Amino acid sequence: MTHSLPEENVRPIVRKLAKDTKAGKMDRREFIALASTFGASSAAAYGLLGLAVPTPAQAQEGKKGGVLRVASRVLEITDPRKFAWTEPGNISRQFCEPMVRWASDFSFQPMLLEGWEVSDDAQTYTLKVRQGAVWTNGDEFNADDIIHNLNRWCDKAVEGNSMAARMSTLIDPDTNKAIEGAIEKVDDFTVQLNLPRPDITLIAGMSDYPALCVHRSHGDDSDLAQSPIGTGPFELVSIEIGTMAEVKRREDGKWWGGDVYLDGIRFLDFGTDNASIVAAFDGDEIDINDESTADFIEAYDALGLVKSSKPTANTIVARMRADTPPYDSKELRNAIQLACDNEVLLAISINNEGIPAENHHVAPFHPEYAELPKIAPDPAKAMEMATAAGHAETEIDIISIDGDWRTTTTDAIGAQLRQAGFNVKRTVMPGNTFWNDWTKYPFSTTNWGPRPLGVQVLALAYRSGEAWNESGHSNPEFDALLDEALGVFDADERRDYSAKLQAMLQDSGAIIQPFWRNQALHHTDKVKNVSAHQFREMHYEKVWLDA
Repeated sequence: MTHSLPEENVRPIVRKLAKDTKAGKMDRREFIALASTFGASSAAAYGLLGLAVPTPAQAQEGKKGGVLRVASRVLEITDPRKFAWTEPGNISRQFCEPMVRWASDFSFQPMLLEGWEVSDDAQTYTLKVRQGAVWTNGDEFNADDIIHNLNRWCDKAVEGNSMAARMSTLIDPDTNKAIEGAIEKVDDFTVQLNLPRPDITLIAGMSDYPALCVHRSHGDDSDLAQSPIGTGPFELVSIEIGTMAEVKRREDGKWWGGDVYLDGIRFLDFGTDNASIVAAFDGDEIDINDESTADFIEAYDALGLVKSSKPTANTIVARMRADTPPYDSKELRNAIQLACDNEVLLAISINNEGIPAENHHVAPFHPEYAELPKIAPDPAKAMEMATAAGHAETEIDIISIDGDWRTTTTDAIGAQLRQAGFNVKRTVMPGNTFWNDWTKYPFSTTNWGPRPLGVQVLALAYRSGEAWNESGHSNPEFDALLDEALGVFDADERRDYSAKLQAMLQDSGAIIQPFWRNQALHHTDKVKNVSAHQFREMHYEKVWLDA
């Protein structure tokens, strides 16, 4: 299967998915994401549904000039594969680019890859490298750069390298590096991946925010901020962590994507204090924010700002580390889970700006989502379970970041546990402290962005030993079943696997996952051609300012 093939050459599996979509068995956006994963272009995918490809409305010609001012946290950008938050990805993506982009229509669009072909058994991926892309130091972008980045991503021994989870099929468990012969250079603009088993998530993994491509000179000890060589439309000017980052329109060579309108972009860090961002809008200090949380939407609206929103699989999990006392007690984890009412948490925490979740991190948004029997909250039974497990008086310390909806959500979870009779302590940390050890706390809350496939989320967050497995969840049966599911094309067939995986994760008590939340942002009316992205990604190469 090949990206950008004419409709008549699209794989049979994509045609089946289109048929299911027309019959109402699959959501349109789910189909678009899956079809492009399997190599169909947006034109082919929409064509199979009898639809034209949607094009963004732009009432007038864009204007060149001006600096866009963005309210966003400014975090360290040393090594993209170690990024654990979207914000460093958003700064870096202005000058470093991914191989593939997860577009706002939920399709996968070629970036530093011009296209890809996948064999019928999903064990051979042929990557077509973009020709005409040039690094800001003058080097031509070619297959060597693709191979360099793939090998970096496959280095599981590097602490914090979450890309290893996305590329796990390519990794030799004995060496913790890429399997010999798995990454093959065919010619200067073609790379072939030879997989030992099928994996339908590789393209999706290449679109995630830690998957930004660095120059072949970027080694394990290199610092992207100190050597910001990129292929993107902008160049890094400066970055001061916690204060500001700035990029300017590229001067060293033309960007392969054509002209950009903005002279530059400034990212201004207001921390997690949304009130400061409201004041910054009111004082004409910023043009756009990166996110509008539910508790401040009315305040932004009252300023007359333009709102853009999108339903997504953004979420928060209150996870308990199964390898750390007292949460190494499954009975206690299940009791804590049972004491919480997710529908109430949705209402209290984000004003019902989303839908309830079910403690297994697979969303109705995902094509393989399986509806499980509902488990009603039961605080009295929860306390009985905790008492029987010897934890009636055990202190339950719930840790969260300070200052936004995550704090509110964690407060609400703590309140429900107190009402059930648990001995609850709340610890709130400033962001610059919390982020350092976010995977290590015994019991804490973490916000998670969406991924196109449910099995992709499970592999990233709950497979044994992965960098982002913050709950310490470890179950060989779960891992083996997940490995099988990653190779299943058909969403209906994969749903059978997902039902078992969801139930296993739910039963483990690893997480309280209260809701899936909508994504929104606000901007002034002078900012044109911008909209909320499902994963908070900032794509500013075609944004312009109407001064």
